[in-house]
Amino acid sequence: MLTGEPAPTGPARRGAKPPGFPVTAIDDPALPEVLAELAAARADEMDADTVNRELSIARKAIGWWQRQGWIEGDPTIGIERRPAPPDRTKALAENQIAALWRLDIALREKTQWKMLYESAARADEVLCLNVEDLYPQDKRGKITAKGGATEWIHWQSGTAQLLPRLIARRTRGPLFLTGRKAPAGTPTLDVCPETGRARLSYRRAEEIFEENTRLLANPLASPDDIEDLDGWTLHRLRHSALTHDAEDGTSTPMLLARSRHASVRSLERYARPGVDSVARHVAERDPAARRRT
Repeated sequence: MLTGEPAPTGPARRGAKPPGFPVTAIDDPALPEVLAELAAARADEMDADTVNRELSIARKAIGWWQRQGWIEGDPTIGIERRPAPPDRTKALAENQIAALWRLDIALREKTQWKMLYESAARADEVLCLNVEDLYPQDKRGKITAKGGATEWIHWQSGTAQLLPRLIARRTRGPLFLTGRKAPAGTPTLDVCPETGRARLSYRRAEEIFEENTRLLANPLASPDDIEDLDGWTLHRLRHSALTHDAEDGTSTPMLLARSRHASVRSLERYARPGVDSVARHVAERDPAARRRT
């Protein structure tokens, strides 16, 4: 945005190299007005959450450059965050989860999605798992959580049945791998020492999930229009798991342990009954259904 160029979207984002921009140019007196116009145009193209995230990243970078003494001003002053009304449909319905498991997908994705839903873990935490972090006999694994703490995640039989096939006798290295050799320069921690393949990135994992769920997210759409549709995000698996737990009467301490949130207030987003729960409530109170009973 600083150079006036649109950010790449879709497949073009993979491996895209941002244009060069001299940090000292941020102190240009004309930049704040130009940046405000570009930010407004960006807001017209993207959802509020994306725009706010990009603004937050820019401000953190600018703050760091200021502390280094490289620049003095902040051209983002005056650019306001966009209101982002809450999305009350993030939790997937039970039939949507069932339809997800019926998809004809690769073993890697099937295992990854099962683990995300059964463990209610964050996608980046699961993608950072190594084979040596797993305790299959106990259906648990060690992850590096938000903030850097080492914590446990737990899964169920669905994941447990798939993991041995995915690991395929590997004893170390990233759990979820790409399908090809790691390119030169890939950090050692992100390369499997036994296969030479790289760790699957969050961006690629998100792309695959979004592409495979487009028709599930748009059940009335034609398969011919699939390229123009939007699918689900990986985070919705975590949101759905915790919402379904809350609907089933899981206690607050257990929800805190499952979600690994520090505050009870953070659980409010999951305590709201999902679409299936509300539908059952309305159906049970339908006068016609009562008369049949």
